Amino acid sequence: MKTILVTGSTDGIGKLTAIALAKNGNRILLHGRNPKKLEKTITELKEAANHEKIIGFVSDLSDFESIRHMVGEISKEVSAIDVLINNAGIYVSPNRVNSNQLDMRFAVNYFAPYLLTYGLIPLLEKSSAPRIINLSSAAQSPVSFNALMGKELLTEQKAYAQSKLALTMWSFYLAKTKKSLNVIAVNPGSLLNTKMAQEAFGQHWSPASKGVEILCDLALSDVYNQSSGQYFDNDKGSFGEAHPDAYDKGKITRLISETNKILGNRP
Repeated sequence: MKTILVTGSTDGIGKLTAIALAKNGNRILLHGRNPKKLEKTITELKEAANHEKIIGFVSDLSDFESIRHMVGEISKEVSAIDVLINNAGIYVSPNRVNSNQLDMRFAVNYFAPYLLTYGLIPLLEKSSAPRIINLSSAAQSPVSFNALMGKELLTEQKAYAQSKLALTMWSFYLAKTKKSLNVIAVNPGSLLNTKMAQEAFGQHWSPASKGVEILCDLALSDVYNQSSGQYFDNDKGSFGEAHPDAYDKGKITRLISETNKILGNRP
């Protein structure tokens, strides 16, 4: 049995992945922004998995203090985390920026997993084989540091693609700097049949199950024991090359430096 945290697990492939992992007998830590929706999902998972090893945590991932609060709550409840799946993501949002005046896509898709992961590293390092699965995307574009810092407004599409490349760049950095962690970035599949894809594009190319299967596999299979610092492209069904900037040491160094400044020099 593994203890697995899945962010954004009250909807979409996050919820379906959490259900699949729970059915395997794993202890699941659910995350949601809406308390009522989270409670409903906890009940659903307990019934589907036929066990009680399901815990829920509420946090608005666009709010950095809310993330830090959730880290504290999780640390009170569990002594170790084996797998962290940074699944939560946003494309369309009624609010363009968060309370820090940062684009919502950068806030939720990049800064949130960055902040959450560093907060949970003490728990991850208590696992015998900790894994972090970061949900990237086939959409990856060079990061505008002005946009990252909230000094430039981008279209939803551009901000989303840049946030996903930032996440991928940081994933590779984390893998190199924290050898104790197995960090894998993954494009779970383009335009899967999820609420986010329907809201953003009004269509889908593949069933949500395609993403669920790879996330469960990456989380549990021994095949990926030595895969840290790699990018899995589920459109191709194999590891592949991310955007060239994800391998640019200079750009990665600047990204991490600017990120720490924005987060107050404390991830």
